[in-house]
Amino acid sequence: MTVKIYFSDFFGVEPEILEEYGAFNISLINDLPLFVDPFLLFNSPKPEYQALHSQIINYVRFLKDVSRGEGIAPGFLESWFQFPEVRQNWLGYSLIGNQGRGLGKDFAQSLSRNLYTIFRNFGNEEITKSSHLEKLCLIKDGVGRDNISDFTTNLILNFLLEYTETFAKKHLNPSLVRRISIKKVKFNYETKTWSRAQFILPYYNNDYVLLTPKDILTKDDTWINRSDLVDEFLQIADSIPNSQLRAQISSHFLEAIQPRREVIRGRIRKKAPTKKEIHQVVSQIIEQHPEMLDYYIRYKENTGDNAKRISEQKVQETETIFITQITRFVEQLNTLSDFYKSDSEDTTYEESLVRVNYLKDVIENKGGHRIFYHNGKPIRRESDLQILFRLVWFGTPSDVSREVNDGRGPADFKISRGSQGKTLVEFKLGSNTQLKKNLERQSEIYEKASDAKVSIKVILYFDKYELRRVQEILRDLKLIEHKNVILIDARLDNKPSGSKA
Repeated sequence: MTVKIYFSDFFGVEPEILEEYGAFNISLINDLPLFVDPFLLFNSPKPEYQALHSQIINYVRFLKDVSRGEGIAPGFLESWFQFPEVRQNWLGYSLIGNQGRGLGKDFAQSLSRNLYTIFRNFGNEEITKSSHLEKLCLIKDGVGRDNISDFTTNLILNFLLEYTETFAKKHLNPSLVRRISIKKVKFNYETKTWSRAQFILPYYNNDYVLLTPKDILTKDDTWINRSDLVDEFLQIADSIPNSQLRAQISSHFLEAIQPRREVIRGRIRKKAPTKKEIHQVVSQIIEQHPEMLDYYIRYKENTGDNAKRISEQKVQETETIFITQITRFVEQLNTLSDFYKSDSEDTTYEESLVRVNYLKDVIENKGGHRIFYHNGKPIRRESDLQILFRLVWFGTPSDVSREVNDGRGPADFKISRGSQGKTLVEFKLGSNTQLKKNLERQSEIYEKASDAKVSIKVILYFDKYELRRVQEILRDLKLIEHKNVILIDARLDNKPSGSKA
């Protein structure tokens, strides 16, 4: 049985050809967790990428010019500020298929408001080498990382369409492509309208497919991002040439993040500020001194050579885990011919159990744990684990659904075949504060609501303390070593140093 997961599988082209072309070999089962980073366009030595970055900045300047305090007419807001999600590139965090939210009314209103107020100097910065689209996500007010990636993709859509068309004409069978008319491809500044154009593109499942160059992609965060702004705040403050302002900002920040003294049960104890409180301090300082954003961006510009290296590493890790390793899953599961022939009521349960355990094996023994780390620090995110799990559901007669929301909250996955043999699979982190309550009650609620026969709980942990906590919970609930509760060890300190992902 030939299993199709990736672009190369569906369109009959060798992965090496995509690699030589520079395109990422996307999955056509569901999105992969990568994003377009506009800084990689700005910092690239390629003239065409630099031109794309200038094109983006010019359009945002136009948006700033038309933004008004009293608001923009709904028709113009929709035409100029709102964009559909470009789902055809199969990138992002959609866990089933490639459906995302797009840049709707909330994004449009937030962007228009911020351009009129906080970012009134956009396009006329004096501290930085250039304007940067990512500046719009440094103030948490409706514009985030996903928005920046989607916005960038829309503003360079014409380039991506031409990039894909060139590949399709040269390498794909004509029966696998179609001529497609695409809306909002080029903006005419004289008429202030978007125009459409036609392209010959790969076609799958009643829609076109879009390829993206690997060298403009990253994972986790764009190079310019709010987390770095907070983490590196003192370094940024130290770079301010005005000594009085530098001292004022540094003093304000250091004073605000000092541990507070609290009286607890008659004893004085020191309590460090939470991450949320530190973010609030930074927001307050930026509100008083908005030029801090430009000093931060200049700092990122000056260290921009690291952006390409780090993004390449992230993309390589994504390829290794989500493509190379999943391909090995395919080869292994293809040998289980008897498994696919089973038609008993428990088939979905057995099938789910096998796939969860393959996932456990690749994370624990084949380097898969690396997908959960960034700069040596764990990224505790259930969504990465869910994407991995979704990718191993190939060649199955079962329906894999995330539509289990029957009044008491959704489970992660429902595996079913008609009305018989339903199985629920739910993923939790060992650090989840509601884990005990979830294990105690939630499966029963889900099973009753979904008419499922059984639930499988998968718990991912990152250190010995989380493991100890999970084991204590399982002992309390008499679930220790229960076959339907599967623990996955994503620790970094106990993996063989020579392991290959």
